[in-house]
Amino acid sequence: MRHVRVFDTTLRDGEQSPGASMNLKQKLQIARQLANLKVDIIEAGFPITSQGDFEAVKVIAEELDTVTVAGLARARFEDIDRVAEAIRNAKRTGRIHIVIATSDIHLKFKLKMTRDEVLDSAIRAVRHARQYTDDIEFSAEDATRSDWDFLCRVTEDVINAGATTVNIPDTVGYTTPFEYGELIEYLMNRVPNIDKCTVSVHCHNDLGLAVANSLAAIYKGAGQVECTINGIGERAGNASLEEIVMALKTRPKLFMADTNVLTREIYNTSLMVSKNTGMIVQPNKAIVGDNAFAHESGIHQDGFLKERSTYEILRPEDVGIPGSKLVLGKHSGRHAFKDRLRQLGFFHLTDDELNQTFERFKALADQKKCIFDEDIAALINEEIAKADHVYNLVSLRVTCGTEDKPLAQIVITKLGQELKTESTGDGPVDATYNAIVHLTQTKSQLAKYEVKGITGGTDALADVFVTLEEGGRTVRGAGSDTDTIVASAKAYLDAINKLEGKHRIIRQGV
Repeated sequence: MRHVRVFDTTLRDGEQSPGASMNLKQKLQIARQLANLKVDIIEAGFPITSQGDFEAVKVIAEELDTVTVAGLARARFEDIDRVAEAIRNAKRTGRIHIVIATSDIHLKFKLKMTRDEVLDSAIRAVRHARQYTDDIEFSAEDATRSDWDFLCRVTEDVINAGATTVNIPDTVGYTTPFEYGELIEYLMNRVPNIDKCTVSVHCHNDLGLAVANSLAAIYKGAGQVECTINGIGERAGNASLEEIVMALKTRPKLFMADTNVLTREIYNTSLMVSKNTGMIVQPNKAIVGDNAFAHESGIHQDGFLKERSTYEILRPEDVGIPGSKLVLGKHSGRHAFKDRLRQLGFFHLTDDELNQTFERFKALADQKKCIFDEDIAALINEEIAKADHVYNLVSLRVTCGTEDKPLAQIVITKLGQELKTESTGDGPVDATYNAIVHLTQTKSQLAKYEVKGITGGTDALADVFVTLEEGGRTVRGAGSDTDTIVASAKAYLDAINKLEGKHRIIRQGV
């Protein structure tokens, strides 16, 4: 199994994402976590660009002793000297990372240099850096749009000048996996001294191919991969560290390569980077997204519950996520619903109670995007309570507004017999309660009315609590629904049912 070095550039290329800049304290915190993650190299900044970047490289290099710390420099002596100063007292030998473009489009429009001038600058820069450290990385910026033979020439000459790592960046995310693999193979076969260095790859995600391109290069023999946590970086971002590492872990026989990354630290690292940069990880992000190990489809949930590997190719625990999630929603099946009930402690439901609750759950799922455990518990408790109810709500229609007097039209059952009426009131809840009073002929007084959202969001299930008083007795009723008025009706009827139960107890002389 071939070892592939992980060069993490979250603190340099990742920080170049718009709005993702971090202060020294934040960079140091992330660098410590990257060391815990066991990456091989941390590119901590671009020292010539600011005092902040210089300090970041210096402080991180002087603290960490289990990882190589690198600083970026253009092929200019002043840039290289600044990196050298930052890594001078590094706990481990520091790395100077030199970059200059090699594509004709960059030479013509950005550098305004000839190929020979670029080659000369690259060689002189590497030789200059060698006086400071033996660990020199050279990057041929925009390599994937460069002439392949010129790229071979540059690679050979910078190795002869002292470069120990040569990076072949897909700077603008232009290449494809097949083409990139061919380029790496071409360099391996055509550069005579390629065995004297480590071939590195650095891919951007402009076409969504950064990880695929990186893996294609590793397959062809690349020994270092440059990436960032959560794939953050310029424009559409960089290759995602977690995706590359777990692809190698999941397909060892295909790649015959692995990293030293401690995978169970991946999720914690992802959360830390997201928090410190303010860049939220999208829910469907591979490996670390909220939905990466979540299942809602009934078919998927059924298969997963029977055998995890039917729908998961790796374990969430391997990347530091506590476990998989069965997300209950409108696509969920009875198997997953029953499994969640067991997790919540509802072991003794009858088949009828289970069936009725499942139907109510499916109806609720059509109204809400996500069903939470609190929602399910509310449904179950309401279903169980209905067993002894005299009154049950069948339907409710309420009209109200700035121009209309609130009107409630309600249908309930009393011991199975259907009753209906309509009534007005000062508001929709008052109109509903007046209609219920008329149908039930209750003599109780409403002492308290409370509304609480069980879960967050505008589609949250509302919990309504009412307190009724009658003849010195006090009862409390509860009702839940995504419609607060319906929940209010359920709560009122629940309280009346409890009063009815107390009346029966008194009549029976208990």
